[in-house]
Amino acid sequence: MASKVRVRFAPSPTGPLHIGGLRTALYNYLFAKKHDGDFILRIEDTDQNRFVPGAEQYIKDALQWCGITYDEGPEKDKGYGPYKQSERKPLYKQYADELIKKGKAYYAFDTPEVLDNHRKEHEAKGKTFIYNWHNREKLTNSLTLTEDQVNTKIKAGEPYVIRFKAPKEKILELNDVIRGTISIDTNILDDKVLFKSDGMPTYHLANIVDDHLMEITHVIRGEEWLPSLALHHLLYEAFDWTPPIFAHLPLILKPTGKGKLSKRDGEKGGFPIFPLSWNESLGYKEAGYFPEAVVNFLAMLGWNPGTEEEVFSLEQLIEKFSLDRVNKSGARFDPEKNKWYNQQHLQQKSIKELAGLFTTTLETKQIPAELSTTEKATQVVSLVKERASFVSDLWELSNYFFTTPTHYEEKAVKKQWKEQTPTLISQVKEVINNVEEFTSENIESAVKHWIKAQELSFGKVMPPLRLVIVGDMKGPHLFDIISFIGKTETNKRIDNALNNL
Repeated sequence: MASKVRVRFAPSPTGPLHIGGLRTALYNYLFAKKHDGDFILRIEDTDQNRFVPGAEQYIKDALQWCGITYDEGPEKDKGYGPYKQSERKPLYKQYADELIKKGKAYYAFDTPEVLDNHRKEHEAKGKTFIYNWHNREKLTNSLTLTEDQVNTKIKAGEPYVIRFKAPKEKILELNDVIRGTISIDTNILDDKVLFKSDGMPTYHLANIVDDHLMEITHVIRGEEWLPSLALHHLLYEAFDWTPPIFAHLPLILKPTGKGKLSKRDGEKGGFPIFPLSWNESLGYKEAGYFPEAVVNFLAMLGWNPGTEEEVFSLEQLIEKFSLDRVNKSGARFDPEKNKWYNQQHLQQKSIKELAGLFTTTLETKQIPAELSTTEKATQVVSLVKERASFVSDLWELSNYFFTTPTHYEEKAVKKQWKEQTPTLISQVKEVINNVEEFTSENIESAVKHWIKAQELSFGKVMPPLRLVIVGDMKGPHLFDIISFIGKTETNKRIDNALNNL
């Protein structure tokens, strides 16, 4: 066993990477980096029937987007490759043969029809058919046939599988970092298929052989693999290999907290469950989330740092992460909390960085060049940033800086637009026009001085003026907006309102 920590993320390219899989990759990555170890990507594509074109590239792209870079994997061979099981195919037969020689596995020739009949007979008696010590000596396999009979069948091209011979009357005491000691009675285990006559291993054999040959020290994987733990331990034992340390991660649960999170939950709830878009399904990237926010909320789904802190960068997560703070129980997925994480990460970004992202928005909205400069974008972002959770919110919060209002919020009009308002707003227009140096402070000073001189209340002038300029009662400091849009545009907006309201 290597003394250096070596972990692997081993997805199957049978579709897009669900965020549950992404979290498994993240925890493996954090653990490896925390211990100066290696994080390996291995593509488990032994099930060619379920292979989906594009899925492998999707997995790589999703990891890259999140900043989860692998040290070894496809295109990054460090002497333990190939890293795709289909390219390792010739390896597995010798290990299956070794188990047969040791008496730890056997050839089975039972047809699907025969096994199906056994299942039906058991069901009729209210029992469950399990292929194991209980009945293996009554079935068609190398435990009941002579060596010559077995060889004849193989030479004749009869389909067969190689099954593991699970031990009888044995209690396994297995250790899991997250779950502690697990006791398993081997009498309830079935003799799992390890190898098929088409030359392909099953997941169980390929997985164990690859983990051993790649010198994997820790297997950190989802809770759904817990039922395979006994078999995997027995396989290590059968080969006389030292098993890795196992840790089974808790499930990610639906927002209701009941049952495992699925694609359908995302469709129903209107939130992504994939890191990147796939076919019709929206991804976190396309929904406007920052990769660091996705990494942050995923890390907190099932793990906690032991403090009240919640917002972390990837580097901080590496420093804090430990398997002993991973929970046993499932973690409830909360789409609203995910938005909160994005907001926290947006607020941490510099105004310069956000302005760069916002200028792209302005270009797509075809805002005139003189209004979509970096300087103008910076000005606006500094005024509205605090209320934004997503970069897309910046436009929602500030569109009135760039476009003249074409309609006015009805409730606001009813409340603010009184009989004397047009006269007052016309007079305010004159006041604003007389301001020479058109800064926010100068405009504010002139307007407020005029209001006091006329012995008016601020409530009679300021809200209707905001309605005229913005079209609604929202937005940052009004005189900042007026200064930004300039004298000509201010006059235009006031005239529009006087003509239309």
